[in-house]
Amino acid sequence: MLWNQLDQTVELGWDFYGPVILFVLLVALAVPVWAAIGASAIAMLLLSGALPLSLVGESLFHGIDHFALTAVPLFILTGDVLVRTGLSRKFLDVAEALTQFAKGGFGSATVLVCGMFAAISGSDAAGAAAVGRMTINRLVESGYPRPYACALVAAGACTGILIPPSIAYIIIGLVLGISASTLFLAAVIPGLAILLSILATNIIMNRLYGWEGGGNVSAGEYLTNLGKALKSGWYAFIVPGIIFFGIFSGRMTPTEAGATAVVVTIIMGFILGTLRLSDFPSMLVSSAKVNGIILPIIAFSLPLAQALAILGVPQGFVAAATSVSSEPWVLIGMMVVILIAAGCVMETTPNIVILAPILKPLADDIGMNEIQFCIMMITALGVGFITPPLGLNLFVVSGLTGESILKIAYRAIPFVLFMLIVTLFIAYLPTISTILLPDIFK
Repeated sequence: MLWNQLDQTVELGWDFYGPVILFVLLVALAVPVWAAIGASAIAMLLLSGALPLSLVGESLFHGIDHFALTAVPLFILTGDVLVRTGLSRKFLDVAEALTQFAKGGFGSATVLVCGMFAAISGSDAAGAAAVGRMTINRLVESGYPRPYACALVAAGACTGILIPPSIAYIIIGLVLGISASTLFLAAVIPGLAILLSILATNIIMNRLYGWEGGGNVSAGEYLTNLGKALKSGWYAFIVPGIIFFGIFSGRMTPTEAGATAVVVTIIMGFILGTLRLSDFPSMLVSSAKVNGIILPIIAFSLPLAQALAILGVPQGFVAAATSVSSEPWVLIGMMVVILIAAGCVMETTPNIVILAPILKPLADDIGMNEIQFCIMMITALGVGFITPPLGLNLFVVSGLTGESILKIAYRAIPFVLFMLIVTLFIAYLPTISTILLPDIFK
């Protein structure tokens, strides 16, 4: 119905449908997403005449010629160095000590370490792989069914794009012209709310099925164990401390904080003796591969956005959506559904560069705060990462463990439901996203 309304409103022709069909076919053929977007963007430009092809190269360059984007490879590299130096295991030790009092403590520790890793790497797939290698076998040994252990890690890793500093917020800030530092501050409470919803889900499931014992720890034992963990691994928290203090105090931009975090993590690795010069080629190649997926997508987003704007698609979408219903709560719910479905099938970056310019005018039309819109969009996309049957994180942990994707997806349903509740609160209550911001942004 919405598609028919859009077609009638904008009078779309083959200059739109042709590139869309081309994009779907290329993705179905497993062509890299950046290449599919690029081919579709060029096809749309050719058919619509929106931009002379002689200017496409310049447009691509301007798409990535932003200082803020330098933070993306820096955060990715920081996450790689963190794993190589073994500092990520220190996070797990501290998280385990913090949750030892609770029944289901190691499951909760797994979720916490996902959040800690998210606060450094800003990537969900990297977090799922890194944390999964450390925890899934131990979760199974603690009594959890393997499919549930995989689903727990997949859900916890969603915080990679939800807890600042997040690569997703850097990209959406770039696409919509909003400061990444402002989005980081706004995302603190929503990100922690999602993390708590995953923790609550695990505690409830553990109490229902009694998978993991524990919790019979005296106050003295708890403090002793926590003290030992902090004494052994306190230095690991220097890195997230630098990032958070630097960005939120205003002393550093996200790019400067990322650069400082990389240098400090490398120095710590050499001091601890866990990092060698021979590790650098593989680390740099690994980070470059991830970065090489993200930046071409961003580069092709500008000509694609220009073509869509000239065709009137964003304005047409607003007119089509409001013709279906003029009620803001209905339109917000419609956006949430679209975003979760998109997050279910495609990675964050292409979703942001394609959908943000289309949905933002609708959010403006119903009076939604632009900061709240960004937080809602990234959160809903994050929920899509574990939404059965196509969530990206489900495939990451399935590939890591060899466990059936359908079994993991079934176990992920409770996490999806709890995260969806939090997402709806974020979508309908602006205060959750803006409470920490100066009045000028509210």
